[in-house]
Amino acid sequence: MRMIFFFSIVIFALAAGSCALGNRLDMKTAADSDLAGSFDLILYGCTYHNDLETIAILAKEDGPYVFEPYAPDYNYLVIKGVPAREALDQAQKFVNCHNAFRRAQLSRLVDAKGDTLGFEVRPLYLPFVYGIDDAISADYRIEDGKVVVKIRLLPSVERMLSDGGSHDKD
Repeated sequence: MRMIFFFSIVIFALAAGSCALGNRLDMKTAADSDLAGSFDLILYGCTYHNDLETIAILAKEDGPYVFEPYAPDYNYLVIKGVPAREALDQAQKFVNCHNAFRRAQLSRLVDAKGDTLGFEVRPLYLPFVYGIDDAISADYRIEDGKVVVKIRLLPSVERMLSDGGSHDKD
């Protein structure tokens, strides 16, 4: 009887976990030519010079979901109805606000059905500055009829910044 109870809990936990993960958007590589139409441009971060926690999101204007950063209003700006080429140009300029910026990376945000809901433009940094070129963790999940975006620095980069890069504390 205990064994059946144990397996029931394991199966329930796996089913609940797979449902929770099912609403996460996937990231796929994208090219400039993939963009068409108009977008709501979300410019997140770059609130001060050398702000690492910076990203631009191009949400399809006629898409089924509104994108909402999980952050205070002063951390991001939304510009509605921007044509594709202009949105991409603005996004690429926006993410270049850090002195270690190397280049912008464009990705497609895809739902479980394979539909593209938008695009992300993220900064890649000079790898010798932080040990990696991609310092940001961005999580896109469909929750309550909208795409909730949680953006933060990778824990290793946060630790490096908080201790001044010194791992040898006395």
